[in-house]
Amino acid sequence: MSAAQLYTKYTRVWIPDPDEVWRSAEIIKDYKVGDKSLQLKLEDETLYEYPIDLQGSELPFLRNPDILVGQNDLTALSYLHEPAVLHNLKVRFLESNHIYTYCGIVLVAINPYEQLPIYEQDVIYAYSGQNMGDMDPHIFAVAEEAYKQMARDEKNQSIIVSGESGAGKTVSAKYAMRFFATVGGSASETNIEAKVLASSPIMEAIGNAKTTRNDNSSRFGKYIQIGFDKRYHIIGANMRTYLLEKSRVVFQAEDERNYHIFYQLCASSSLPEFKDLGLTCAEDFFYTSQGGDTSIDGVDDADDFEKTRHAFTLLGVKESHQMTIFRIIAAILHLGNLKIQGERDGEVCSVSSEDEHLKNFCSLLGVEHSQMQHWLCHRKLVTTAETYVKSMSLHQVVNARNALAKHIYAQLFNWIVQHVNKALHTTVKQHSFIGVLDIYGFETFEVNSFEQFCINYANEKLQQQFNSHVFKLEQEEYMKEAIPWTLIDFYDNQPCIDLIEAKLGILDLLDEECKVPKGTDQNWAQKLYDRHAASQHFQKPRMSNTSFIVLHFADKVEYQSEGFLEKNRDTVYEEQINILKASKYQMVADLFQEEKDAVPTTAVPKRAPRINVRSAKPAFKAANKEHRKTVGHQFRNSLQLLMETLNATTPHYVRCIKPNDEKLPFKFDPKRAVQQLRACGVLETIRISAAGFPSRWSYTDFFNRYRVLMSKRDLSKNDKKQICQTLLEELIKDPDKFQFGRTKIFFRAGQVAYLEKLRADKFRAATIMIQKTVRGWLERTRFRRLRRATLTLQCYTRGHLARRLFEHLRRTRAAIILQKQYRMLRMRRAFLRVRSATLTIQAFARGMFVRRIYRQMLMEHKATILQRYARGWLARARFRRARAAAVVLQCHWRRLKARRQLQALRIEARSAQHLKKLNIGMENKVVQLQRKVDEQNKENKLLNEQLSMLTSAHSSEVEKLKKELQQYQQTQQGDGKQLLSLQEETERLQMELKRAHGEREVMEDSHSKERDLLKKRISDLEEENALLKQEKEELNSKILCQSEDEFARNTVEENMQMKKELEEERSRYQNLVKEYASLEQRYDNLRDEMSIFKQTPGHRRNPSNQSSLESDSNNPSICTSEIGDTEDVIQQVEEIGMEKAAMDMTLFLKLQKRVRELEVERKKLQAQLEKKEQESKKSQVIEIKTEVTSEHEDFAYNSLKRQELESENKKLKNELNELRKAIADHATQNNSANDVQDGYSLLLNQLKSANEELEVRKEEVLILRSQIMKAAQQKEMGKNMVKKRESISPSASWPNSDRHVDQEDAIEAYQGICETNRLLEAQLQEQRREHEEEMEALKNQVDFMQEELEKQQQAFLQTLQLSPEVQVEFGLQQEITRLTNENLDLKELLEKLEKNEKKLKKQLKIYMKKVHDFEASQTMVPVERRLHERNMQVAVQRKEKDFQGMLEYYKEDEPLLIRNLITELKPQAVSATVPCLPAYILYMCLRHADYINDDQKVHSLLTSTINGVKKVLKKHQDDFEMTSFWLANMCRLLHCLKQYSGEECFMTQNTAKQNEHCLKNFDLTEYRQVLGQLSIQIYQQLIKIARGILHPMIVSAVLENESIQGLSSVKTVGYRKYSSNAGDICYSLDEMIHELNTFHSIMCDQGLDPEIIQQVFKQLFYMINAITLNNLLLRKDVCSWSTGMQLRFNISQLEEWLRGKNLQQSGAAQTLEPLIQAAQLLQLKKKTWEDAEAICSLCTALTTHQIVKILNLYTPVNEFEERVTVAFIRDIQTQLQGRNDPTQLLLDFKHLFPVLFPFNPSAITMDSIHLPASLNLDFLNKV
Repeated sequence: MSAAQLYTKYTRVWIPDPDEVWRSAEIIKDYKVGDKSLQLKLEDETLYEYPIDLQGSELPFLRNPDILVGQNDLTALSYLHEPAVLHNLKVRFLESNHIYTYCGIVLVAINPYEQLPIYEQDVIYAYSGQNMGDMDPHIFAVAEEAYKQMARDEKNQSIIVSGESGAGKTVSAKYAMRFFATVGGSASETNIEAKVLASSPIMEAIGNAKTTRNDNSSRFGKYIQIGFDKRYHIIGANMRTYLLEKSRVVFQAEDERNYHIFYQLCASSSLPEFKDLGLTCAEDFFYTSQGGDTSIDGVDDADDFEKTRHAFTLLGVKESHQMTIFRIIAAILHLGNLKIQGERDGEVCSVSSEDEHLKNFCSLLGVEHSQMQHWLCHRKLVTTAETYVKSMSLHQVVNARNALAKHIYAQLFNWIVQHVNKALHTTVKQHSFIGVLDIYGFETFEVNSFEQFCINYANEKLQQQFNSHVFKLEQEEYMKEAIPWTLIDFYDNQPCIDLIEAKLGILDLLDEECKVPKGTDQNWAQKLYDRHAASQHFQKPRMSNTSFIVLHFADKVEYQSEGFLEKNRDTVYEEQINILKASKYQMVADLFQEEKDAVPTTAVPKRAPRINVRSAKPAFKAANKEHRKTVGHQFRNSLQLLMETLNATTPHYVRCIKPNDEKLPFKFDPKRAVQQLRACGVLETIRISAAGFPSRWSYTDFFNRYRVLMSKRDLSKNDKKQICQTLLEELIKDPDKFQFGRTKIFFRAGQVAYLEKLRADKFRAATIMIQKTVRGWLERTRFRRLRRATLTLQCYTRGHLARRLFEHLRRTRAAIILQKQYRMLRMRRAFLRVRSATLTIQAFARGMFVRRIYRQMLMEHKATILQRYARGWLARARFRRARAAAVVLQCHWRRLKARRQLQALRIEARSAQHLKKLNIGMENKVVQLQRKVDEQNKENKLLNEQLSMLTSAHSSEVEKLKKELQQYQQTQQGDGKQLLSLQEETERLQMELKRAHGEREVMEDSHSKERDLLKKRISDLEEENALLKQEKEELNSKILCQSEDEFARNTVEENMQMKKELEEERSRYQNLVKEYASLEQRYDNLRDEMSIFKQTPGHRRNPSNQSSLESDSNNPSICTSEIGDTEDVIQQVEEIGMEKAAMDMTLFLKLQKRVRELEVERKKLQAQLEKKEQESKKSQVIEIKTEVTSEHEDFAYNSLKRQELESENKKLKNELNELRKAIADHATQNNSANDVQDGYSLLLNQLKSANEELEVRKEEVLILRSQIMKAAQQKEMGKNMVKKRESISPSASWPNSDRHVDQEDAIEAYQGICETNRLLEAQLQEQRREHEEEMEALKNQVDFMQEELEKQQQAFLQTLQLSPEVQVEFGLQQEITRLTNENLDLKELLEKLEKNEKKLKKQLKIYMKKVHDFEASQTMVPVERRLHERNMQVAVQRKEKDFQGMLEYYKEDEPLLIRNLITELKPQAVSATVPCLPAYILYMCLRHADYINDDQKVHSLLTSTINGVKKVLKKHQDDFEMTSFWLANMCRLLHCLKQYSGEECFMTQNTAKQNEHCLKNFDLTEYRQVLGQLSIQIYQQLIKIARGILHPMIVSAVLENESIQGLSSVKTVGYRKYSSNAGDICYSLDEMIHELNTFHSIMCDQGLDPEIIQQVFKQLFYMINAITLNNLLLRKDVCSWSTGMQLRFNISQLEEWLRGKNLQQSGAAQTLEPLIQAAQLLQLKKKTWEDAEAICSLCTALTTHQIVKILNLYTPVNEFEERVTVAFIRDIQTQLQGRNDPTQLLLDFKHLFPVLFPFNPSAITMDSIHLPASLNLDFLNKV
């Protein structure tokens, strides 16, 4: 755009002004190129002609539109220049009273010189967690951004606070540290954040002083590092100080003071503990009275001294050390009052020994009086030959005294800083830190000395760091948005820094002059002139030879060289220091002991390791040592260390501005402000931004703002980005004025203002059109009225003509209407046809594009599948090779162990002679069985040979194909590459074939192993059940045969032992059920893993491919010392993990141990049997009939019981077989994709080796079982048995004893052997049948593989005849077909497994129900009755009496009751029962304890209940449902205690039945109080949980959610965010209402009292009101008319929700009243006095401060809307003066209303409550 387009009439510009710096004016005549001046009109209506330099072409700065004035961020202004920045700051400061403004990454803080209520605790909480640009600028926002970046980026942060004296640096740093102390409070009880804050009053007392510019000016720089742990809690802090102004101790200018601590101590000198200090008022001391007035208005030094002492105590400084500190400070004051007497014209001086101040000085410091008196006036000169003592002149003595005072104070200052750091130090490892730098700003005075030089040098370094950081951020923003980056030229102050610190720079020459014995300031100045006269940043004044000028970045400063050398040397005489070292006070002596080592350690802690230092004599290095100790050298090193620290952190900048020098509140001096803006780098930031693209808009915001400039054709498009690009290309012709980024549009300076101008012109044209139309209508109306009057006057003369004319007009109008309607219909039809055709074309085009994308995605997906299978095959091949090697090693080792074990078993078999006798008749049978086994082995071998033959045939076929391939290669020598590819294809097919064989073998092995393992498990269970039942039958039979008491007692003991073993069997049975459930869960896990591996491409390596020896040595063993069964082993395998257990050799050893234990148990049972037989022969014989009858009854009962157990065990066996088979099939199918099942297969291999020995032991146990079972049948045979005894040879003997036995025993043994033989034959036949089936299956598989091989060979031969491209395509098609078939098979398998899973789950539920019923029936039988029952018959249930509403339980069952009913109870478990069921159950238990008058039981139950509820709430402290559940139950229990307490006031609504359920013996009033307190705690936890859920949603849903579409279109440009929190979740109002619905439904479903529900939502709606209103009061961007409209609509939605839930009586709607009034305030008119009265009468729920704050924040979003004037705000304040409103600005959103629990009796009677079985409360007995 040309200047003629910008500088048009009515455009406003800025012109320079000597008083106000810049002044606004309006152009009254369009500017044309070549004009020598601009015609302007000033704001006071005066005309002004502004001259224009034609050669320089410098036109005045353009002014931003009013819509952009008052922005939170200066970089958001369209025109970025000095007057725009100054005007924006002035408007915000004076009109809106906003002291904070962003300038990019810089926070500009203007000192208001007035205490503002914007730093309270609630403001900290309001800014905590917010992004930097979401709320109004504030120091808390910068602190939160630093805290957030530290937590998010894991990088240290720094906040750099700078500004000149009086600008508010210290206060800003203090508030930043307060924010960190509040937000990042310490996690422990060390209260470290309080110590961090306590360091501020100490450092202010010893380091701050009153100056002409500031009453509390920091006279030193400090950098405080606040350390945080991994959870970002404060753990400690550390402080570094820079360049304390020591000269202030001995000299103060007019209207200035010394450090505060001196005046505080003098103000408290009247205290008893300070009587010995000899202090009076501050006016009596020379060091505190040079500035004149010693007091500060509004400051109480005595009160501040108490705060200082309290801070010392809080930081752990002992009282003795505090007194020593105060003595040293008092001694400095006394030192300044010494009277020095001069003699001989001042050449010789002395101090009187009677001087009171000298005595006080020496006594306070504990030094010798005479020595101090002498060395104050003398000095020692050391030469090579001797030492001289020389008197000093009066001037030298005064300088020496002042140097001593400064040195003492400096050492004391360093000591205090060290102890503060020690108090803030922590032993916890620091994870990160945030540093706060409070350092002096750029200073220039009439007389500038060494201190100003160092301060300005530090600011040069900081400004350089600031410029580079801002430049870096700009570059990163452009690179992120893909904007072409052009180098921006910014001011580089490196030459000025080199002038100061480079070699032979100002500091180097100063140190060099200090080393010269007679060096002077004049000589040093002359060296500067000679050395740096040619430098651009150095000048020599014309009228002085002792001054020099340095051109700093902010301004040029003239420094007086006088005093530079003395201040740089900082010389203190050694004799005086030695006297202080000899002080009798240890602390005073310690201050000066480390003087020699202090400077090097603090100056260059990081530089020392880099310098190679060689040993030398100390005499030759003395000069260098003194050189390093100069103040300039120390300051340069410490500054270098500071810059390294800042460069290693992420900096955040706070620039403090002093608005006026008179310290008047809210007075703005433009000259002083501009001077500081230039000095602090704010304008440099603006210049860098303006050189690039300062204005940045998102595409959505730009579209909404400037859609009025777009055409309808553009608006019909869906791509907003393209629409914006089209619009800008049409409006702005120069492409360099804007750039399109990925998410934003970047504009050059002034382009947004130009767009605003076009937008305003568009609106102005529309306004003119509206006005023109309205005025035309008004004129036409007037004309018709005149015409009617004329027609009335002329009706007699022109009536006929008028009627004719009227009729003509009416007909004409009707014709026009008809034409209009017809044309409209025709055009509309044409339009509809075009639109229909367009939609059809778009639909087909979009479908075509979508199909293309789909085909591409499908191809990529299939390629991924091919890659996955290829990689999986390679990985499985590697694994099989490794596994084969491991299996070979394991086989050799196991064969060696098996041989050794076989030898041991053979030795053992030789010694067992009774087993040989027992098995004499079975040898032939065993031989026959062995022969049959050999035959089957031969058949198996034959099948293997056939398989090998097929394999050899296949290999020969392959060899044949190879030979044919070689012949083909010889004939086709030219196609070598094609043959190679064919060979590779052949090898690949062979590998595929081998892999198929390997997978088949793995499937067979895993299936057989799993089947054998399950069989072994079931047989073990049956064996153990049989043993227990046999032993039980034996013991019952023996009990009937005993008549003696002693034998009866033994029998009872054995019976008890049997019952214990029965209980163990029941527990094992339950373990089996538990294992079933665990197997089912493992099946689900395997299925999930299979689905995961289907979805995940590539191969995952299983870490279980380690050797068994490694697993044995590295993994913990699962073997225990207790005797466990197979269920325990499997359970331990599942707990430790399949991968480790599969490789653990200890599992094999454990199974062997179990075999040995079974053998020992068998021997033990045999010995017991022999013992019982001997005892039975000694006892008397009972009558045969009675015996036979009783034996028959017992045998019938035992047989029935045994059959039931066996049937149940068979069911279990079948279910386990099905589950094991399903898991084995699943593991085999999943083996190709997941190698986890390899470890499981290996575990089955190890278990199979132990199964063989278990089978042998199983047969032996079955023999014993048959013997015991037949023992009961021998007595039924009667006379037949006698005949059989005669037929049996008398030589038969009992095989289990050494003595001769009768024929009855022999028959018993023979029958047992026969039974065993039958069992063995049945097992052998079953094994043969299974073996034949397996062989048949293997043959079928071999045939199938043969067919597949033939097909592949045919396909291979066909492929050889094709071209290479066709071969590849054909191979891919074949592979795709194979993979498709495999996927279909896997899907079928998955469906089968799911059906099997559902079936197993149903069976498990049925079986679990049976187990619970069985256990319940067992527990109902009294123990005493079981001991005395001789006949095991079914118990007869007795008829229960009427339930009295009481539950009885034993004392030892109380923990179980608490666990099942409280600690482990889930709300879902009782969701289908009576609400608050646990409360009713607890009361019924409590009522029974009251009924039996057991006070201990009542106390124990209530105490356990309260503790259990607290434990549950502590465990689920973030679970709203659980907290609401127990709140409802505790309230209901409290209501029950009241309702059934017996008090008449609570029994008015009880029925007669309920009155019978009242407590009889105890008064539980105190427990009701405890339960009430517990309910309050639960209620508060419930509110806390709901607050945590709703808090992140409130602002986004209520304040920012655009429920009414289109209102955001007038939103202006906002803050340019540098925070990277782009992933913040935006919630809608519907989502928040959904959460409220969830809360309401949960509380209602759980039976919470309606009154409590109302109180909960009243509290939640108050929180919504408080948080929303607080954000509204702290955000300028939402204080607009459109936000008020939106806010009012959202509030109406919440009110509608309250009415829908019948909560309008809860008071929740009333809590929203302040927010409603705030929304109305934003919508009301704000101009006249009547408007102010309306606002005051309406906004009664808002405080005066809140109303004024909203009016100050109110921002018009359209140029036709006017701002709220300052006069209107003053009118509001005037009318609201009579209110007694609190001064607090924000609402406390954490405020809790007192909760009430009104009595709500229940209509449910206790006898009508049913206990569900799911609660596991079977031990409770109904009374």
